[in-house]
Order: sequence, then C-alpha cells, then structure tokens
Amino acid sequence: MFDTLKKRFPGLYDFYQHTQRMKILKKIKKMENVPEDKYAELIENEYLKVLGHSLNWDNLQTYTEKMQWEKIYDKNPMKTVLADKYRVREWIENKIGNDYLIPLIGVWDSFDDIDFNSLPDQFVLKTNHGTGTNLIVKDKEKLNIKRTKRMFDDWMKIDYAFTNSLQLHYRKIPRKIIAEKYLETDLGELQDYKFLCFDGKPYFCWVDLGRFSKHTRTVFNMKWELQPWTQATYGIASHEIPKPKNFDKMVEIATILSKGFSHVRVDLYNVDGKIYFGEMTFTNGSGLDPIVPEKYDKVLGDYWKLPIDQERKK
Repeated sequence: MFDTLKKRFPGLYDFYQHTQRMKILKKIKKMENVPEDKYAELIENEYLKVLGHSLNWDNLQTYTEKMQWEKIYDKNPMKTVLADKYRVREWIENKIGNDYLIPLIGVWDSFDDIDFNSLPDQFVLKTNHGTGTNLIVKDKEKLNIKRTKRMFDDWMKIDYAFTNSLQLHYRKIPRKIIAEKYLETDLGELQDYKFLCFDGKPYFCWVDLGRFSKHTRTVFNMKWELQPWTQATYGIASHEIPKPKNFDKMVEIATILSKGFSHVRVDLYNVDGKIYFGEMTFTNGSGLDPIVPEKYDKVLGDYWKLPIDQERKK
C-alpha cells in the first residue's frame, strides 16, 4: 500500500511520513522525562508487550534478555563514539586503515549548509546519530530538495536513544549530516554482511537482501554453513547465497573491530571483492526483534557473557 502511495501520490506520502516522525518526537519528549530509576521498569513492560514473557534481571539467559541489560547498564563511552557514523571513521582508520572506509563526500551540521551543486550525481545522504536515517540518491536531478529538507530536519530533531525502547548510547552523539560515495555491485544489490561477535570473536554472519523489496535475513556460521534461525519475520532467502571469496578477510576485520566488547554486531559491505566498513551495532534490534525459532534465542544467549564487574539492578 505504501509503495503505491509513494509512487502515485508522493506529496501525500511525504506528508504521511512527516506526521509519523512528529509522532516519534512526541513520544520521545515523554520518554525524556522518565527518571533513570524507572528505566528498568519501562524496559520490562516493553519486553513483555513485544516478546510475550517477563524479564528476570537476576537470571538473564537469552540473547534478547541480555540485550535489555546492555541497553541501560553497560555505559561504556566508546559505544557512543562508535555508534556515531562520522566519528567512527577515525577509529576505523586507526584500527584497520582508511582503505575500508566508504569515501566521504561531505559533512554538515544542518541540511541548509549543504551545497547540492557541489555533490556528484549519485551519493548517499545520512545522519550520523540514528538508524534508518539515510537516503540513496541515484540521480541528483530527480531529488526533491524541499521534501528531502523536511525529512532531514525531522531526523535531526530525533533523539534515537528513545525511539525503540531505550538505547542510551545514542543520546550524546553530536548530530551531523554526511554524504558518502554511492556503492553499486555487479549484482546490482549491495551485499550487507552482519557479523555477530561475542568477546572479540565472530560466531555468525547474516546476509540482508531485498531491503527495499522482499527483505530476507539468512544466517551462516563461520564455516559458511546455513543456520536454521533468523531474526524477526524476515525469513531466509530462497536461493543459495555464495560465500565471498575473501570471507576470511572479513572475519579477520570483524575480529579486530569487536575486540574488547562482550557483544557487538560488525556490519561490512563486500562490493565485488572490495570490503567496506558499514557500522558497529551494540543493541541489535533493541533486543525486541524475536529470534525465530525462539529456542535459538537461548542458544545465542549462551555465547554472551555479560560483564561481571557491573551491577545488575532490578
């Protein structure tokens, strides 16, 4: 329905999207006033509502349960730096070199600062402080600047620490808009490889396909053996997904970048054999996307050893 609305009535679709973002802002304003000592209760209620069972803070066993603890009790300041899509670039350069960075075209503090005449015909425009806040521009001449400005102005107002339950490490990210080189593969669709890492070791890699059509999420272990689980309702691809020829190099990179964290998802792109860094994700799905089948939620949870030097609060 929304695809039809977007194609036939772009102005109406744009207005609908704007109203949805305003609803998010209104919800955030309420969340910002919640005292910190109520965060655990808020998360308990949200987890019960979405996943259907209660949290026991003294006996967290599954992946999604442990993610709830991560969101409010792991206050490692590096999470904020690495979740920042602009500041993380310097860290990546120091860790593995700038060859793995998607070329940066520009960075601005507000949409009004952007000189679109200086931009190439194709690029990706995104905010640095949120998730899902990006726009792929394949033909600059067809870009509606007025609608794009409204979208980015809305996004820049949103505190993503409060959009999907509580993901507090997003809160202190200085907000910017960045433009990166548009990447395209011989296959057309950008190959997105997401490595689930625990204590500096990658255990699983899933491949997201059809992000803007029929979205699938297919999971492999480090031997590229298909796994019987996925996340949320995406489902597994119906066709074979070949192992990248330089997969071992991707594993090596994910190992380097995940070192020092009890859990992080390292996202990489592979563009016709060229590896690029995507992002570091510490609260995958906010721990509210179900693992399907459910029994694998516990399997994943067994890999995750929560830091023992931090207090678990109830």
